[in-house]
Amino acid sequence: MSAIKRLILDVLKPHVPSIIELAKRLGDLEGISGVNISLKEVDTDTDNVKITIEGDNIDYESVKRVIEECGAAIHSIDGVAAGLRLVEEISTPQDR
Repeated sequence: MSAIKRLILDVLKPHVPSIIELAKRLGDLEGISGVNISLKEVDTDTDNVKITIEGDNIDYESVKRVIEECGAAIHSIDGVAAGLRLVEEISTPQDR
């Protein structure tokens, strides 16, 4: 059975909880081995963040639930990797 190994999400969140707290909560989920949250933009009431999650078996619904419990919303899924191992994106001549 194929499992999600990496998720890259564009998320709009309120200032509270902090990205530290959100990262800890996501990192505590079963199947997740690492979380990276980068602040992209700050507005009066919200933060736009990029969340990269890696693990052996990421359950998207659990990730979505934690994000929503923190008052945040997933704008888009910007990347996903699944299978037995991670496959890194490579540059081709058409990308230039």
